[in-house]
Amino acid sequence: MGSAPLRSPWFWIYSTGGIGASPWAPGTLASAACVLIWRLAPSPDWRVFLTLLVCLSLVGLVASDRAIRETGLKDPSVVVIDEWLGQGVALLAAPHSWSGAGLAFVFFRVFDILKPPPVSLLERAPGGVGIMLDDVGAGLLAALCLHFLILFLPILGGR
Repeated sequence: MGSAPLRSPWFWIYSTGGIGASPWAPGTLASAACVLIWRLAPSPDWRVFLTLLVCLSLVGLVASDRAIRETGLKDPSVVVIDEWLGQGVALLAAPHSWSGAGLAFVFFRVFDILKPPPVSLLERAPGGVGIMLDDVGAGLLAALCLHFLILFLPILGGR
């Protein structure tokens, strides 16, 4: 039995601890992990959370570019740090509850998978920028939908 191939330190960053290497829906698993950690953590101040997302985006840009070089692919499926960023953007609009987390998850995954315009245009950007930017766009659309839903459904934390 041979040993597993050595992974670069960057692999562990862009695959977020190896989640991206899952043979089953790595993007969905990464989004679910992000939601679970967000929900189980104490309710973060939005400024702290936004600062974490900015840091994540900078690390994600570098790591995504590295993944492109390591794999030779334009958008390697092993890269899931972009899902963490996009899901985090969607969670900015969510009440810190299981229903808010669940809705943010569903909206983000729908927009990330379907990639409606303008999300589909964002992924055309070169390199790691394109990898990260389309998920930010999907996260923004999810946050917008969640925001309007909360306005009209008081049970979710709106008026």
